[in-house]
Amino acid sequence: MRLLLVRHGQTPSNVDFLLDTAVPGPGLTALGERQAAALPAALADEDIEALYASTLIRTQLTAAPLAAARGLDIVVRDGIREVSAGDLEMLDGHSEAGWTYMETIFAWPAGDTELRMPGGESGAEVLARYDAVVAEAAALGVGTVALVSHGAAIRLWASARADNIDIDFAAARPLDNTGVVVLEGSPADGWKVLSWEGAVVDSAGRGPQSGPAGRPLDEVEQP
Repeated sequence: MRLLLVRHGQTPSNVDFLLDTAVPGPGLTALGERQAAALPAALADEDIEALYASTLIRTQLTAAPLAAARGLDIVVRDGIREVSAGDLEMLDGHSEAGWTYMETIFAWPAGDTELRMPGGESGAEVLARYDAVVAEAAALGVGTVALVSHGAAIRLWASARADNIDIDFAAARPLDNTGVVVLEGSPADGWKVLSWEGAVVDSAGRGPQSGPAGRPLDEVEQP
């Protein structure tokens, strides 16, 4: 199966660099609406046969133009929502809270999946819920599925489940709003990242880690 992981369009909380992860969350900015409207053309070459979105409003609004263009229903699933910020909810993503949020997430693909976000989920819990939705999509037996999800969740899942990238690769490559990661594979056979925001991926990358607003972590106040 070809799996497209699409980050949602811009939200007011993205503009303000806030750790905004709770359901239902904000809608899209005017720019976010334009980004969503551009998705059908951006994905014109993809034969998408099923379309999923998370329980957060921003993903459903992002998926709506694509659903209309392709005549698809949007399947809403909680499992592909953003990693819950827990006690860090609505704090500044460029503060110590932002550092803690991303450091916790980046520890999970490295193997520390029992580590828990302060007041939130463990890595094992996040990966299990995301895996369940991907498995459901794979069971449809179609060629290409798009999941409209969230930046941190996509980077986490891809780095934990794809065999050709690692967390260093994902940490160095924050996703823009409506950025797309394309994978190929199956839950049984594993996954390979084919492209990351349009760039072909053929080996693991290396680079500095980045914060929840797409800025390098060395620009975030560290504890």
